[in-house]
Amino acid sequence: MTTVANASKSEQAYAWIRSRISGHVFGPGYRLVLGSLAEELGMSVVPVREAIRRLEAEGLVTFERNVGARVTLVDESEYAHTMQTLGLVEGAATALSAPLLDAAALDAAEAVNERMIRMLDHLDPHAFTELNRQFHSLLFEPCPNPHLLDLVHRGWARLSGIRDSTFAYVPGRAQHSVEEHTEILELIRAGADPLDIELAARNHRLRTRDAFLDALHARSHHNPGDES
Repeated sequence: MTTVANASKSEQAYAWIRSRISGHVFGPGYRLVLGSLAEELGMSVVPVREAIRRLEAEGLVTFERNVGARVTLVDESEYAHTMQTLGLVEGAATALSAPLLDAAALDAAEAVNERMIRMLDHLDPHAFTELNRQFHSLLFEPCPNPHLLDLVHRGWARLSGIRDSTFAYVPGRAQHSVEEHTEILELIRAGADPLDIELAARNHRLRTRDAFLDALHARSHHNPGDES
């Protein structure tokens, strides 16, 4: 039976390994050697193994025969298709929401974006990603079409399972992202044509997709076959 001490150490190992995966210290394909991790953490392999199993259940780690645990590779096709679909449905949902967004809602979204801007000099990818989710949620949640809104929710859920944080992988994207947020807000405040709002929200999503995939290809080119 797992002891309280082991449970506590497992939680520590889980948080430590997950933070390095999310921050891309341990990049896609990185081999997670239990003994080395345990030595670095100053604990036995038992809690480390438990932490790895938990990360596997979350989809961040995969086990390969004769290899062991590795950080899950990004499925480029799945990511690209998900982002393309999310751009379409979220853009439409945002355009439909626009007439229903009052000054208070737009001020709330602007306040979130201001918090993101203040974070740019010392970027915390996880906090930035959460604020990004809050920003977009404020703009698309009032969508009066429940079927469209369900598709947006599904897209965000699927995306979170593919990769934890684009901003950890492509920190330079954060600056452009907040600028595009400002443009979307300005369009909505000005009562712009719904199609212009839809295209602005859609292209915002697609630019993020392209930045991530470009960075992924560049890293693969510079580090072919890198596993450690």
